[in-house]
Amino acid sequence: MRFSCEKSTLSDAIAVCIHAVGSKTTSPVMEGLLITAETDVTMSGFNYKTGIQRTFAASVYEPGAVVLNARILSDIVRKLPDEIVEVLVDERLMATIKCGSSEFNIIASDAKEFPEMPVVPRDEGFTVPNLTLKELIGGTIFAVCENENKPIITGSLFETDGKTLRMVSVDGYRLAVRQAELQEAPPRDFSFVVPGETLKEIYRILPDDEESCFISPQKKHALFDFAGTLVNTRLLEGEFLNWRAAIPQDQPVNVRLNKAELIDAVERVSLIISERLKNPVRCIFEGNTLKLSCITALGRSYDECRIPDVGPAIEIGFNNRYLLDALRACPDDEFILGLKSGLSPCTMTPVEGQKFTYLVLPVRLKAGE
Repeated sequence: MRFSCEKSTLSDAIAVCIHAVGSKTTSPVMEGLLITAETDVTMSGFNYKTGIQRTFAASVYEPGAVVLNARILSDIVRKLPDEIVEVLVDERLMATIKCGSSEFNIIASDAKEFPEMPVVPRDEGFTVPNLTLKELIGGTIFAVCENENKPIITGSLFETDGKTLRMVSVDGYRLAVRQAELQEAPPRDFSFVVPGETLKEIYRILPDDEESCFISPQKKHALFDFAGTLVNTRLLEGEFLNWRAAIPQDQPVNVRLNKAELIDAVERVSLIISERLKNPVRCIFEGNTLKLSCITALGRSYDECRIPDVGPAIEIGFNNRYLLDALRACPDDEFILGLKSGLSPCTMTPVEGQKFTYLVLPVRLKAGE
């Protein structure tokens, strides 16, 4: 195998694919990247759960396929000068990497030892703009559960309903729902759960543009195809939470709030909270004032915001991080905060429309907190 390309092109492909490379494995080939040179060059990383492929333009002189150690290849290419890189692999599986006056020789592995990724048919699926998909993932990924004892909620639910695409994440303490309109309705309605770790990688490599990502969900796997990149992921099996039933329908107090002002106030009163010193943020909605306070072993903090008149006081406590995560994910400058009591979940919804819903469970307050 022999090909050459720009250093930046090779470096970009490595940066995309390396996060799907297996780690702490007893098989050296699983710590490598499969490189296949034909008309173009395709690079693949695969860890049995997620596979990422990037195809890029190159001058291919001799077709072939080998596996190169991902970490060593990444380190070498990162340090090369910004010139044309040539990769040559001989019949003894000795790889030579040349760029300018630099030259490296590393041992390759036989491509036949690299596991085959599942083939995901493309006969059914739907398209969504890259930027829209990135916004949906970024607006829900924080609420994915990290507890492996509940595997199904360690991912996000994708739902299509006609021309509406909806993403849902839940971890038992908060719920995040984002939705967007598709340009074309899928051939049928889909419902599938993508692992959170895969979504983090997709979010990292998705471009911020209006080009489209094609999503093809099957029974056990799904394919995401965008910008010369294919992400092949297994799907989580099981019944996802009935998230609609978890959203309170009776919220007698609805307050229109400014997101930036509330974030600033919560961040200020949270300055005395740490991983070791955790206490809830106490929020008192009374009249036209929101009073925020916190007490830890470091001391006390207090702040307040002006709000529309809410009438009788409602006192409620929140984990500061859970509250801030939801606030920062809100895409609008203003939103509606729905409340019922100090023991009922609060909701965050748009002033108009239904493009997002966030739910945060309260923390039971104790005297003196």
